Amino acid sequence: MERVDLGLGVQLDWQSLFVFLEVERAGSFRAASLRLGLSINAIRRRVEQLEAVVGAPLITRHVDGVRLTGEGRHVLQAAAAMENAAFGVQRLREASAFAETGEVRIAVTEGLGAFWIAPQLVEFQRANPRLTVDLRCAMESADVLRLEADVAVQLTRPTSPDLRVVKLGRMHVMPYAAHSYAELYGLPETAAYLAHHRIVVQAGGQTVSLEEYARSVPGFPAQVPVTLKVNTSSAYYWAIARGAGLGLMPTYASASGARVMPVDNLGRFSLDIWLTYHPDAERIGRVRRVIDWLRSAFSAARYPWFGDEFIHPRDLPSRARLPTADDLMPEFTEMAG
Repeated sequence: MERVDLGLGVQLDWQSLFVFLEVERAGSFRAASLRLGLSINAIRRRVEQLEAVVGAPLITRHVDGVRLTGEGRHVLQAAAAMENAAFGVQRLREASAFAETGEVRIAVTEGLGAFWIAPQLVEFQRANPRLTVDLRCAMESADVLRLEADVAVQLTRPTSPDLRVVKLGRMHVMPYAAHSYAELYGLPETAAYLAHHRIVVQAGGQTVSLEEYARSVPGFPAQVPVTLKVNTSSAYYWAIARGAGLGLMPTYASASGARVMPVDNLGRFSLDIWLTYHPDAERIGRVRRVIDWLRSAFSAARYPWFGDEFIHPRDLPSRARLPTADDLMPEFTEMAG
């Protein structure tokens, strides 16, 4: 698709339209430059070419970013429709008889991807040896409508009416600590004692912030000593497991053999887990298989820690047959052993 006819004899270059879309989505020329890997001058030239063809300014520049003019909103609407149509053609092409093989892209939060989905993918791959799974772990949600992923597992519910949204389960979060930390510093008896302990915080999208958690716990101190901040779930886990301090972790950490222990009397928090995908994706055989597998991977009947009801980690062994650490997190036993 080289040129797009917007009516009234106006034809625009598709690459320039795509750059224009990215500038509006990113909010500024600089942010669009980082996303596209183009220089700011190259992006500015593309937008100026569009403005010259349309015969009117499309964007006005402000200190807080860019804003669309009336003409810019019209061009944006037409360009977005063309992009959606192109994605629709791609989805139809992938829904061919040969779609039982190939690649499926799963976007997922880093913690769920690294510590839950990835260890269990071996089972899925053995049952589907002709499929390739591209697991993309990141804290920011993927744009499924724009085909950044075929399916996404996230902790924030998508709002687009064009997406299929399924609740996979619920993630229950509570404080955890290493045995070495408890031996050295003891454990807080109530939330008020946290003022005298060491706290590890994970800062990033789709995580429970310390402030958010504190509002749900009566008696939480106004200030607590945060000794370490990290931005990835893997670094966060190892900091807690090695005794750096107390931190919030999902209860499935206990079920999967993580080398930490839950800390009582400090409250808990819950987040729903959402599966999202484009409705057309269900028509693609390989994507349908991944969707069905993801549903089973978070089944509360099989894994009760993902149910709506909070189950204390100490009660989990009596409620389900838990996988061992070697089954779900072999890297934990190898690195810690």
